[in-house]
Amino acid sequence: MKRNFEQRETLPFVNKPGRYLGHEYNASFKNWDETSFHCALIFPDLYEIGMSHQGLQILYHILNSHEQILAERCYCPAKDMEELLRSRDLPLCSLESNRPLQDFDLVGITLPYELCYTNILTVLDLAGIPLRSRERDETMPIVLGGGSCSLNPEPVADFFDAILLGDGEEAILEIAECIRLAKVDKLQKNKILEKLAAIPGVYVPSLYNPVYNDDGSIAEIQILNPDFPVVKRRVLSDLSKLDHLLHPLVPNSKIVHDRLGVEVARGCTRGCRFCQAGIIYRPVRERTPEQIFDLANTGIENSGFNELALLSLSTGDYSCLATTLPQLMDRFASEAISVSMPSMRVGTLTQDLMDQIKRVRKTGFTLAPEAGSERLRRVINKGISEEDLLTTSRDAFGLGWKVMKLYFMIGLPTETAEDIDAIIELAKMTKQIGNQAARGRQQINVSIGTFVPKPHTPFQWEGQISMEKSRETINHLKKGLPRKGINLKWHDPEQSFLEGVFSRGDRRLSELLETVWKKGARLDGWSDYFDLRRWQEAANECSLKLDTYLRPRNLDEILPWQHLTSGVDESFLKQELSKAHAEAYTPDCRYHDCQKCGLCDFKTIQPVVIDRKRGRETKIENKQKSDQKVISTEPQANEDTHFRYTVTYSRMGDICYLGHLEILQIVFRVLRRAEIRTNFSKGFNPSPKVSFGPAMPVGTQSLAEYFVMDLPAPLDNLEEAKSKLNKQMPPGLEVLDIALSNGSIPQKIISSYHITLHPALQAREFALFKQFLATDRFIVKRIRKRKIKEINIRPLVAGIEINDNSTLSLELISKASEAGVKPLEAVAAILEKDQQEFLASVVLKTGWKEL
Repeated sequence: MKRNFEQRETLPFVNKPGRYLGHEYNASFKNWDETSFHCALIFPDLYEIGMSHQGLQILYHILNSHEQILAERCYCPAKDMEELLRSRDLPLCSLESNRPLQDFDLVGITLPYELCYTNILTVLDLAGIPLRSRERDETMPIVLGGGSCSLNPEPVADFFDAILLGDGEEAILEIAECIRLAKVDKLQKNKILEKLAAIPGVYVPSLYNPVYNDDGSIAEIQILNPDFPVVKRRVLSDLSKLDHLLHPLVPNSKIVHDRLGVEVARGCTRGCRFCQAGIIYRPVRERTPEQIFDLANTGIENSGFNELALLSLSTGDYSCLATTLPQLMDRFASEAISVSMPSMRVGTLTQDLMDQIKRVRKTGFTLAPEAGSERLRRVINKGISEEDLLTTSRDAFGLGWKVMKLYFMIGLPTETAEDIDAIIELAKMTKQIGNQAARGRQQINVSIGTFVPKPHTPFQWEGQISMEKSRETINHLKKGLPRKGINLKWHDPEQSFLEGVFSRGDRRLSELLETVWKKGARLDGWSDYFDLRRWQEAANECSLKLDTYLRPRNLDEILPWQHLTSGVDESFLKQELSKAHAEAYTPDCRYHDCQKCGLCDFKTIQPVVIDRKRGRETKIENKQKSDQKVISTEPQANEDTHFRYTVTYSRMGDICYLGHLEILQIVFRVLRRAEIRTNFSKGFNPSPKVSFGPAMPVGTQSLAEYFVMDLPAPLDNLEEAKSKLNKQMPPGLEVLDIALSNGSIPQKIISSYHITLHPALQAREFALFKQFLATDRFIVKRIRKRKIKEINIRPLVAGIEINDNSTLSLELISKASEAGVKPLEAVAAILEKDQQEFLASVVLKTGWKEL
């Protein structure tokens, strides 16, 4: 396998090359030879998903805060990149240094959800790392897992050397030091694993052996080392000790959650009986309002994000939200930075909170009743009423929200046809509330997911409904819900089926994973790639009946994760299961007595609620204040004054593989970090008033790009402003000049390009350029929206000069709002070749002028 290669060998040939670029602002770049321990952190899904994941970023910054530790990142490649790497015999490498993953001491892989498991095999195989732990010796990296699926990692256990259960902030450093010392002492792998198993929270699968009955159930789990009978989840006692995201990674390309996330609290004890997160992230640990404000303020300053998300399993339950949110909005609203709360619980969204949220832009509004009927909500211990939901909806619509998302599950334990019909009625009532509360059109988006029983929950013994039953229920909802004003969406029952198989699966599934991966299964969390038939064929080859994994479990049955504990007693889970069938309520221990779940010792592990009493009092006080003032919903820039400047910049090197919209976002964030205040557009989604020159083709470098910024005040010193901007630019972008502007963007320009061709010109091809220049008409056909469009590109080519067989100069004319031609598109058309043949060419824009 080829070890070292330039990114130009891959980036021009794949879709969305920004996924593989790296160079993000606040990324860590350390010298390999000057550090003693090297860790690669892997998220087994595409970049846009993995970069949205807080956990990996947290560990990345913690590790890199230590001088002798180097941590770099890697994400699962898309299929086109995987195929390219294989065809060219290239290894999968880290983003920061393009170093092969096999070179690292530790490869840490997140286990975020079940449908990413085949991606783990893709990453290991592309890295040249044997898939199974038993096939790897001490010359290979230690492969460590962790994340929300780590509490039942059995389906993938054979691929991992060790798996961390629970919080990783403290444990990751202990693991790193353990492996570092073992490497120094040149220990054999079995000795390294024994030392890892001694770290609290670390599970070494090879020290346990499940034995199966003929029917596939587990007869026993053999403990091969008596020193480690049960592995207990690691719990971080105090969130306030950590301030790891003061310099958050800022993506260059678009990601799913493109914002600054501040974790206001970890854990939830509302006690929803279907919810695994409510068990495996206990107890509740809140940050202080002061720390939240500092993290938000510093994080925004060091990132340039225009959205701040307050993260928690239920942000509305944060005890000091009524005071913290207004403080944050007062700080950020004038800069058009919105504050969102992605996980709000019905009943915690007060009118005061909604008033605050909408001050900049109305972020998404999602409510999760989970079940349609009051009865079924009692079964799952949801603790909200129909009136709670309708009141929240009425307030939201009255404050101007036009779209409401309602999330429900189907297939919950004890569900009846009446419970399904209740979903239809609740959606109708919500729509009616919207019509009454506000003018205009209101849209209700009803989202349906199939209930999947999860390990370590009271419902871990319950069955999962079949795909056929899911489809039947969804079809019933389709027929019952009005089409006008209510939009129904649902999670694919086939994907939910496979999630259910792996959620409560055992080690026999590792053979299935390897078999189906070899058949081509990839990126199963994406509907575009998912193919259940492939999984069923592989299951038949492995003599596995997948339906059996969805069956109910007996209360005395040995479960695949029996040797792993979340810290919550099994007796508590059984008690909650009994209360579910009795429709009995379990209160939240944050506000009521301890419910005796068994987790807290009240010495090192206990709930940390800052001040629930103060939170309630300040909510009333804040309500009185909000009644006395008008809350501004617009950024407070002086829209009557406009000082416009043209900023000329270059984009050189690999950053040329970012698209036009990605460059726009980078510039907006650079301006915020450089503290250059712009005017903002008005309306629903205010954005900086910055105008950009014509879009550049992806892969084109340039010495002559520009944007025009509209400021409310003049710049005191242009050279100083230039220096401030360049300090915030990612590698490859450099401001060359700043000058006063009249604000207009040229409508017709001529751009000059220097092209180094790969492959070089053949002798006979020189004549084709002469023929092109001699004609006045040269038609190029394009397919847009399944229609063929013909464009005469000859008037758009102002000049061609061939320097030698591999370089030429080209001048192209472009007009605003009219179809143009790209440099390589023109060259390929003239040479009667496919443009794909020239993707390795180097295109440099050297200048432009107005016509």
